[in-house]
Amino acid sequence: MGWIVSDGTVLASADVAADRASRKQGLLGRDGFEGALVVERCRWIHTIGMRFPLDVAYLAEDGTVIKTVRMERHRVGAPVFRARSVIEAEAGAFARWGLHVGIVIELRP
Repeated sequence: MGWIVSDGTVLASADVAADRASRKQGLLGRDGFEGALVVERCRWIHTIGMRFPLDVAYLAEDGTVIKTVRMERHRVGAPVFRARSVIEAEAGAFARWGLHVGIVIELRP
């Protein structure tokens, strides 16, 4: 567990999906999720089987948010080839946190 930080401000708590099994599982099987899930080495996601819609942020290698989308349940997203990781959260979370394209995200333990 860690923290998503931007410009010295903590935006949210975060779990990290770094291995193959945790990346594959993602947020599947959950009814909701407080905080965020950071999926490392990821360029696209899907919401097939999800129980709630997601806010999704695609991060470049330096942590810059290069794209955000809201994904409804049971959708397949298009790959974002410049992305190196993805942040997933319940829909509406990014607006509360102020997470948007152009900010730089840092993951702290």
